Amino acid sequence: MGKLAGCITRILAKIVVFFTLAACSTADQFSLSQSHQTQPSRLVALPPAPELVNRSESSRALSVFLKRLENDLLARGLLRTDGGGPDTTFTNITLARNFVQIALFDEFVATPTGLRALPTVSRLRRWEQPVRFMVEYGASVPEKQRIEDSQSIATFVSRLSRITGEPMSMSNINPNFHVLILNEDDRLGYEDELRALVPGIGSTSLKAFMDLPRDTMCLVLAFSEGGSPQYSKAVALIRGEHPNLMRLACIHEELAQGLGLANDSPRARPSIFNDDEEFGLLTTHDELLLKILYDDRLQPGMTAAEAALIARVIATELLKNGPA
Repeated sequence: MGKLAGCITRILAKIVVFFTLAACSTADQFSLSQSHQTQPSRLVALPPAPELVNRSESSRALSVFLKRLENDLLARGLLRTDGGGPDTTFTNITLARNFVQIALFDEFVATPTGLRALPTVSRLRRWEQPVRFMVEYGASVPEKQRIEDSQSIATFVSRLSRITGEPMSMSNINPNFHVLILNEDDRLGYEDELRALVPGIGSTSLKAFMDLPRDTMCLVLAFSEGGSPQYSKAVALIRGEHPNLMRLACIHEELAQGLGLANDSPRARPSIFNDDEEFGLLTTHDELLLKILYDDRLQPGMTAAEAALIARVIATELLKNGPA
């Protein structure tokens, strides 16, 4: 992983892991996507905002930490929101290569002692049923933020549906993709609710959610039944303490990864699926990755070798044999 000048040496590295959970009755596979960041470079004392006063000290401190972090990233020209431009051209070849690396590889594996970094070839995974998103907020998340986040998520879900051509909507009726906006005060008491959302959830999934280090920005757990490559349920956790842009960046990344783009690649650009965090929001390149993933010529369960040639054909069609 590359390093930047200054005090920030790791920029939002992601972990994506798939497990087969033999003890899990209804959800036996999940995708974990986390983002990590070291301390920001400048620690300037800031007074708490009015909405922080009624929250715990740890939650208020996390809000300050994350705001400093966002300021650091923006000062370095990161978290771009332009979707890419003349400085980030790519070809059909690089697009297809990035698709294979992001959709058909896992970055980490589970071991008896925890997670271990080990790039591992996987199979194509995606939704084959309508995806019904529901947003749920912790009690300590202020009303103004709830209104803004609900609008942002609804807009993004509509965009994801247009991109993929798949039925995706906001729904309170039998939702299967839960987006949880929680402050620390809410998350630490959320185990019972999580068990209710995902009956039969395994201990590894619970641990990932409940034992969240401070430098983990957000995560998504994507489940399937019986070891199937077709997703049936997902739960995304977005820290409520994030400032606006970083919270929106987490929404973009975790919802997209929960659709099947589970890995990261240092070669992917312009992309949010890259540990360097140059881009904060879904890019034109990432839209094309989603189009490839949900093309009918690809099928869940395909190996990387099976999918690679088809992905190259689709990428060529999408880019009309020329650079983006």
